[in-house]
Amino acid sequence: MFELNVKKVAMSAVAVTVLTAGAAAAQEACTNYTVSDGDTLATIAIAAYGTSNYQPIFNANRNTITNPNALEEGLVLALPCEDGSLPNGQTAQEIIAAEEARAASVKRSSVYEPPIKLVTGNGWAPFADETLNGGGFITRLGTTALQRGGNARDYSVSFVDDWNSHLETLLPLGAFDVSMAWNMPDCTNRSYEWSWETEVRCTQFDSSVPVYDVVIGFYSLPESDYAGATTLGDLKGSTICRMDGWFIHDLEAAGLRAPDATLMQPITARECLDAVLTGVADVATFEVQLFADTKSEMGLTEKDIVENPFVTTLSSLRFISHRSNPFGKQYLAMLNRGMNEMRESGEWYAIVSDTLREHNEKLMAASN
Repeated sequence: MFELNVKKVAMSAVAVTVLTAGAAAAQEACTNYTVSDGDTLATIAIAAYGTSNYQPIFNANRNTITNPNALEEGLVLALPCEDGSLPNGQTAQEIIAAEEARAASVKRSSVYEPPIKLVTGNGWAPFADETLNGGGFITRLGTTALQRGGNARDYSVSFVDDWNSHLETLLPLGAFDVSMAWNMPDCTNRSYEWSWETEVRCTQFDSSVPVYDVVIGFYSLPESDYAGATTLGDLKGSTICRMDGWFIHDLEAAGLRAPDATLMQPITARECLDAVLTGVADVATFEVQLFADTKSEMGLTEKDIVENPFVTTLSSLRFISHRSNPFGKQYLAMLNRGMNEMRESGEWYAIVSDTLREHNEKLMAASN
């Protein structure tokens, strides 16, 4: 999704908000909730968990929610339990154990084939981090998808922090076969002028089906005219802050580039929020999960800065392979088969929620 070493710097500050108990959580978490008129994912998350971070709810209902900004009245949402499991269902650990037991009975070929070399970054918890079980949930999803997709060969996972090197040297030169995980533009959309970054990703790399969808929010001062924008186009004329190294093709596709908008790109999310608070920027935009954490770290409230309730973009993390790799499409096809099976069986959500649980426990232990 991101690139360069900045990805590690920016994301290392993410603390996935713990689904802690409270009066509201006891009433709402671990239940099925029917959406009422006026509800948003943020207001539901605040009532259930005491945080505006609604990414866990979005994860649990990805097949139901088509637009995070437009919840239909009467829609039934599963609100995850504190351990990440779904109400009235198996725990993540039970689902993972059942799928691993089923996969263990599948016969594997004894014919030698070259091992598949996977690469990702490090220090990007909970996505990719060597200190987490399986290397974080993106890494776990990749290695599990290979097995569920029919892979019978050996594979290796390496952690290389220089994300830009994945695109520029490691994949093009064949040092690795697949990199996990990247945000890819809609390469069928030529309605806007592609940046160099978009051109490279669309012409030199193949990608998998979406692996993990992240909601990108837009944040401004409560009294700002941009707080009530109903489309991305309404942000024209503004100064927008998104951290250096992050993708910007969603902004480019909406025409939010010079001279119609000004883009600021500091290193951290905190710097973007500071820019909004001091009037240097009109809008900050990045992950809702990261926003909730940074807002809490800075001691901000809804009186200080607000999320636009109408405007978001979705960012799909994918696995990528360079087009010069003779086995690249074969490997991506296996990953696609495995990911589709995992979504149907519930193993995809189980792995994501299990890693979030593990990461949250480490955050809590570190804070005590």
